Amino acid sequence: MSGPISLEPGGGEPDTLAIRLADTRPRRRPRWALDDTTLAIRLPRHGPDEEAVSELAAELADRIGPAVHPYEVAALLEAEGLSASLINERYGHPNLFSLASALYERVPRTFPEPAPAADPWRPDTLRCLLRGVLFALPGLAYLLTAPLWNAGGHAPALIVAGLVSWAWGQALGHRAHLRMATGRREAGRTLLAGAPAGAAVATAIAALPADGGPVTLVAAAQSAYLAAAGVLLVLGRERLLLAALSPLLTGAAAVPWWEPGPTLRAGLPLLALLATLAVTGWVLRGALAVPAVAGAARPRLLWSLPYGLFGLSAGVLVLLEGREEPYAVIVLTLSMGPAEWLLYRYRGLSVAALRATATPAGFLLRSAGILGLCLLAYLAPLLPAALLTGADPAALLLLAAVLWTALLLQAFGAAWSSAGICLTAAGGAGAVVLLQLPPGAALALPLSCGAAALCLSACALWLLGRPAPHA
Repeated sequence: MSGPISLEPGGGEPDTLAIRLADTRPRRRPRWALDDTTLAIRLPRHGPDEEAVSELAAELADRIGPAVHPYEVAALLEAEGLSASLINERYGHPNLFSLASALYERVPRTFPEPAPAADPWRPDTLRCLLRGVLFALPGLAYLLTAPLWNAGGHAPALIVAGLVSWAWGQALGHRAHLRMATGRREAGRTLLAGAPAGAAVATAIAALPADGGPVTLVAAAQSAYLAAAGVLLVLGRERLLLAALSPLLTGAAAVPWWEPGPTLRAGLPLLALLATLAVTGWVLRGALAVPAVAGAARPRLLWSLPYGLFGLSAGVLVLLEGREEPYAVIVLTLSMGPAEWLLYRYRGLSVAALRATATPAGFLLRSAGILGLCLLAYLAPLLPAALLTGADPAALLLLAAVLWTALLLQAFGAAWSSAGICLTAAGGAGAVVLLQLPPGAALALPLSCGAAALCLSACALWLLGRPAPHA
């Protein structure tokens, strides 16, 4: 006879003499594996079985393609359970590494892209919009109480108190966020000590232009509210602050249809203040109930100083804009919510650009495009708002660009550069207005903000156009 005789109906493998044993157990196994119920006798083979190797390569192509070395294929085959005898008898290779090398050469290299990672900087849209509204809602108190006080005589004291409170709140908020990295109790203790002190300092400074008159009480109420609201915003309790301001919303909604009278005009803002203070005390009590972290180092006070200086300079710039266009201040205040949302989007887009580029030059180009896109998205809605309110579009858009770019630099820790540029712009524009120097108040603010916006944009590209800050 020229070859073995098959003992199975329909024939079997040409080189196998097999006896089938009874076994009805269902079992999944790879196509290349020998049947567990087969007792096989192999005849000597000369050289690899190219057809069998090709079938195995086709079956495992999706896992062999990403391999960068035959040893990875060998590990895969070993994990699949291929024994040395099976490799020798079925595929005709002397060992595991010989078969792995053959498979590695047959399957072309494929390197699939990893699954896209979740955006770590995905913004909370509702929260950002709510914060923008909360920045503007306290203005309803001035709308309600307007008939009760003399704007010309009382405004200087309230403006001074507001500027001091804004600067103090920016510095205190930064320090509280630094302490939040240690623990919520530590942040609560910082806010408990800093917020009342800030309100007291703002009231004391406001008493100077008020000559200690009754307007000092109004400045004290304003400072107390700003301090309490800052605590709630830092601790993420925006909804509680909105609930505390509900008396203002109710009174302002009724004013166009009904005259509330002096009692309600003064009582509703006072009720909102008391509610805000009560909610703030309750939130701080919960924060202080958290166990303290032992051995935590306190951040230096100097680290928060540039944030306070930026708050002061930003307040001066907004004040100068408000002297000419009061409604522009309302537009800017409401835009702080979308501005915060765009800060998150900038960071998310920058992380995506970091993953998509392979060279520093490519990342710099993408970073410039992201900066321009975010600025355009922030400034575009302000243009129709400026035209609608009758404000000068150039001054409003340039001031908004300064504020957003400075906040972007602060978000990445470049606080001194943004504070210095904004202080210079505020000082220059303020000096022109106060001393009535040329080119006049109408052009001083746009020119100062335009120069500041260019400097801040250059700083942002220089600092954030590198991969390191986004890694």
